[in-house]
Amino acid sequence: MIDTDILAERGHIVAPALLTPRQCHDLAALWSDTTRFRKHIVMQRHGYGQGEYQYFAYPLPAEVQRLREALYPALAAVANRWNETLGLEKRFPATLERWLQECHAGGQARPTPLLLRYRTGDYNCLHRDLYGELVFPLQAAILLSEPGRDFEGGEFMLVEQRPRQQSRGEVVPLRQGDAVIFAVNQRPARGARGWHRTAMRHGVATIRQGERFTLGLIFHDAA
Repeated sequence: MIDTDILAERGHIVAPALLTPRQCHDLAALWSDTTRFRKHIVMQRHGYGQGEYQYFAYPLPAEVQRLREALYPALAAVANRWNETLGLEKRFPATLERWLQECHAGGQARPTPLLLRYRTGDYNCLHRDLYGELVFPLQAAILLSEPGRDFEGGEFMLVEQRPRQQSRGEVVPLRQGDAVIFAVNQRPARGARGWHRTAMRHGVATIRQGERFTLGLIFHDAA
């Protein structure tokens, strides 16, 4: 279960042991099956960092589809709380199917769940996963490899850009199968003058040695 109150308040939360080691292994093993993916990105060619990732094609692997559908309803409730707090009119539907219908009607029909691979020396610069005008405010990253056994370093990082203050960074410890759920772009934060929008970015620290696989779950499709 996800503690939606903590997620709503802090902008991120860890869901431990969301996948078993076997499920993690099976998902990471999809990397070499090019028929599963629609696009392959080498990060250093675009200035994103160093490493690689691949976007899954529709139909998604069954486990990826299951996770996306299972996580969405609770996250939609948090997203709607955030929009209400910030005075935004947009409300997200109760099911992933209905939300994706909105995305596809708006010209965003390419799937965004992805598999990322980092090797020794690789890293991911701080960024936001925005793929069009329609954005779901939360996403998840599930660590498929085991720290200390499969790789060293490669910590997941979040940075909060606070208005009129210096940015605040946080390292989120993860084990194999854990998911970190976090704000895609911005979240509400309470200040001395009431609620305001705080911008969020995320990234991955340098892999000191080994190989790290991650499953990324983004709930809006791409234009």
